[in-house]
Amino acid sequence: MATLCAPENHSPVADAELMRQAVQGWGSDEKTIVNIIGRRNAVQRKLIRGAYEEIYQEDLVKRLESELSGDFEKAVYRWILDPVDRNAVLANVAITKSATDYRVIVELSCTHSSQELLAAKRAYQARYKHSLEEHLAAHTSGNLRKLLVALVGIYRYDGNEIDAHLANSEANVLHNAIEEKALNHDEIIRIVSTRSKAQLMATFNRYKDDYGTSITKHLVDDPANQYLAAIRTAIRCINDPKKYYAKILRNALNKPVIEEDTLTRVIVTRAEKDLEDINELFYKRNSVSLDYAVSKDTRGNYKAFLLTLLGKEDLLM
Repeated sequence: MATLCAPENHSPVADAELMRQAVQGWGSDEKTIVNIIGRRNAVQRKLIRGAYEEIYQEDLVKRLESELSGDFEKAVYRWILDPVDRNAVLANVAITKSATDYRVIVELSCTHSSQELLAAKRAYQARYKHSLEEHLAAHTSGNLRKLLVALVGIYRYDGNEIDAHLANSEANVLHNAIEEKALNHDEIIRIVSTRSKAQLMATFNRYKDDYGTSITKHLVDDPANQYLAAIRTAIRCINDPKKYYAKILRNALNKPVIEEDTLTRVIVTRAEKDLEDINELFYKRNSVSLDYAVSKDTRGNYKAFLLTLLGKEDLLM
C-alpha cells in the first residue's frame, strides 16, 4: 500500500506556474516545491515537467538541481524523475561510488519485475551511453562482479509456476556448497540469478524445511566479503522485500550519522508502491513508526519532503 497522497484532479499548467514562481528570483520557495511535487504521482509529475518546459522553454529538473542543495535536492531530483529514469540514475550513482553499493543493484534486479529491470537497463544505456552490465564489469571485480552482472543480465521468468523436484534438488546444491565453504561456486550464482522468484522462494522454503533454518542463517555474515553480503541481500529481497526494506531503514536511521542516501532511496522508490506496509513492519520491529523516526532524525526541507511522501505532514506542526 502506498503512502503518497496525490489529488485525483490537478492542473499541470497551474502547477507549472506555481513551480516557476517558486524558483524565480533570489532563493527559492521550498515550501511550495514540497507541497506540489511531494503530492503528485509519477504521471502527474511528468505532466508538470512537460507543461513547464512548454511554457518556459526550460527543463524543470535542471532548474531544481540548480536551485536546491544537499539531501533535499537529491530527494526532490530522484522523486521528480520518471521511475524508469530514476532507477537508471540510482544504479549509476551506486556503481560509480568509490566502492560500488551492491545493495542498489541487487534491489533493482530482485525487487522489480523483469520488465521493469529491462526498462531500467534501456534507460541506463540511453542516459550513460554504456550498458549497465558494462559499467558494472568496469567498476567491480571477482565474484561480486560475476554475481551482479548475472543478476542484471538475465531475463527472469515472472510467473508463479514452481517445480517442487527442482526446488528440492537445488536446495541440496546450495546446502552442499555452504557445507563445503564453496560460496563462490558458479551454481550459487546460476541459481540465484536465473530462477524465477517463485521458484527461488520454493527452494529457500525447502532448504529451511530440510536443514532446520533459513539459508541466510547458514551464510555466515562477513563484513569484509561483499560477494557473500550481496548473496544474502539477494535472498532477502526475493524472500520478503518489504521486510528487507524495513531492516535497511532501521539500520540507516540507527547509525550515529544516519545514511541519508539509503533513507531517501527507499522512501522515494517505495512511496507509490508499498511504503505503508514497510512502515507497519518497521513499527513492529522498532516500536516506533518510520514517520516518527524520520521526524526525529532529519531536519529542514529534507524532513518536510520525506514526511510529505510518507503522508505525514502533520508531524511538521
